[in-house]
Amino acid sequence: MTEFEVQGMSCQHCVAAVTRSIQEIDPQAQVSVDLERGRVAVESTQSADALKEAIDEAGYTVVSAAGA
Repeated sequence: MTEFEVQGMSCQHCVAAVTRSIQEIDPQAQVSVDLERGRVAVESTQSADALKEAIDEAGYTVVSAAGA
């Protein structure tokens, strides 16, 4: 599980955009977005760098990442 602090997310469209971007690189990824805390938790076989890039490509800014 990798957790990202992400800036710029404010609505359900943001949740859908981040989820879709991550699932494009890993269709089996489990994505949980917490808008209130600005957090995205991802269970995936992809590296944290690949996941960060997917979030960036969706138009959001990853501030930090933590996890296994």
